[in-house]
Amino acid sequence: MTEITGMYGRGSEDMRALIADRLASLDHEDQRGDAGQATVALDQQAMGRLSRMDALQNQAMARATGTRRESERRRLIAALARMDAGEFGYCNDCGEEIATGRLRLDPASIKCVDCARG
Repeated sequence: MTEITGMYGRGSEDMRALIADRLASLDHEDQRGDAGQATVALDQQAMGRLSRMDALQNQAMARATGTRRESERRRLIAALARMDAGEFGYCNDCGEEIATGRLRLDPASIKCVDCARG
């Protein structure tokens, strides 16, 4: 397997920068989402039952969003590790190159379009 180093090739600094930007964006979203995950106080004088239920629902949604961000972060870090190992941009199933456009949309992709379809 030869490493491609074009404008947005599999081993290019541009692709590495794209991943770094996405990781920074996830960190920024984590900072904004921390307040939404805070414990909801049980103070019936401060808020009514429905307001507390809304707050609990918002807290649950913030936690789920945080879990999705953490999953995306792990996928992007794994993509950086594949870059370092020279395995980035190749399908885990068939070994063929993953289209550069697909990698631009999702740099953590581990399957080509054909194998992803099943």
